[in-house]
Amino acid sequence: MASLRSCIVTVMVVLNLGMAAADLKRGWQHATATFYGDMNGDETLQGACGYENVIEEGYGLQTTALSEALFNKGRTCGACFQIMCFNSSEWCKKGAGAIRVTATNYCPPSYNEEAPWCNPPRKHFDLSMPMFLNIAEYKAGIVPVVYRRVKCRKSGGIKFLFKGNEGWLLVLVYNVGGAGQVVDVKIKGSQTSWIQMERNWGVNWQVSDDTVQKLQGQSLSFQVTTRDGRMVQSDNVAPEDWQLGKTYEGRNF
Repeated sequence: MASLRSCIVTVMVVLNLGMAAADLKRGWQHATATFYGDMNGDETLQGACGYENVIEEGYGLQTTALSEALFNKGRTCGACFQIMCFNSSEWCKKGAGAIRVTATNYCPPSYNEEAPWCNPPRKHFDLSMPMFLNIAEYKAGIVPVVYRRVKCRKSGGIKFLFKGNEGWLLVLVYNVGGAGQVVDVKIKGSQTSWIQMERNWGVNWQVSDDTVQKLQGQSLSFQVTTRDGRMVQSDNVAPEDWQLGKTYEGRNF
């Protein structure tokens, strides 16, 4: 009887390892995860991607900061990930499954030898506290995970928050569905051709000087292209009397 139980356990272990290997073949990759902030999201609401307030902007606390290897100098901001605690029976919550999070911040390298998690070339997720506790025990501190890129599920259209000054238009592009990660933005006035915007930092895109003057008094349209090469065009998103400090809504993927 003991040998039968041993055989069953062995078969189960082999099956589990086989399933894990199959999952990894389907696009899952290895990384580690920690958390920062508290259960209310303190310290996680803004950050290096340039979001103003992730709760007000529709991301809630389903967010993560990325290590340098994943952050890619801010180009990965807005991307969505599925993450599972992996291969730690002591610290992974049983039956937790996977969480979905959006990249909204940066976990910078640390030269503290006791906390090298975000140092290159490590792939690491510094999750909001509620997200971490969905998959792992608080006392774990750091856990092994597997992750993969997934499509972003967003409600409503892409949002364009206008900031800047008279000679500088800075547009925060957020609530982007599909691939989530924006690689290109163009702007067009009702009396101009399409104008290339430059990434200022994270999810903020800009035009300045003469271009801003050209766009005054015109309704504005946008083309947003994501990492997968898809582009969505939103015509006449902002009216002729567009203003800094206002948010305008376009189409989504």
